[in-house]
Amino acid sequence: MSVMKRVRDMTVATLNDRLEKSEDPVRVIDQFLWSTHQEIVQSEQLQRQYAAHTDGLLRQWKDAEQWMNKREEQALTALKAGEEHAAKLALQDKVSHEERSERYRQLYEQSKQELNDLEQLLHELRSEYRTVYDRRQFYVARMESLRLQQRLNARFGSGSEDPSNMFRKLDDRMTDIELEAKSLRDLRRIGQESVLRVGSVVQETIERELQQLKLRMQQGK
Repeated sequence: MSVMKRVRDMTVATLNDRLEKSEDPVRVIDQFLWSTHQEIVQSEQLQRQYAAHTDGLLRQWKDAEQWMNKREEQALTALKAGEEHAAKLALQDKVSHEERSERYRQLYEQSKQELNDLEQLLHELRSEYRTVYDRRQFYVARMESLRLQQRLNARFGSGSEDPSNMFRKLDDRMTDIELEAKSLRDLRRIGQESVLRVGSVVQETIERELQQLKLRMQQGK
């Protein structure tokens, strides 16, 4: 029992260290749970065997006590009847059963203590199993949270833009379009002004030519 307990303590003591070094804590915990389950099953089998053995020792102890008491009564009866030799034989048998009773009492008490130790160990194993299983469920939930967080980061981190950045880019684009439109309007206005200037020069030229023709006509007369 003591060796079994020391081995168990060493196993529990190294669990946290293994979890800290492992990249897959759930796998480590599953291995620990499987090992603990095997220990529970084996300990339960041993408990049943110890319980049956302890009950058997108790029956042997009580049976020896009953025979011891019975031989003492028989010795007393024989002595009252004046049969001293028969009384001595009965007392001799009583001593034999008394020794037998003491041996079985000691075995029973030892077995009973070991059975109690085993039951305590079983209680600890079951408690540890429940505690570690709850811890496993926490790690599973934590890993699922991390997985969903990674998906969230992939979706809204590098995959999508901040709305403020998106609208700022849209405003810049609209500004570029407005500037381009204004530039086109300025170019058209400049073109129209050029046409008007050209037309004015032509009209002046025509008027000048017309005046010259009129002057020549007058001179010709």
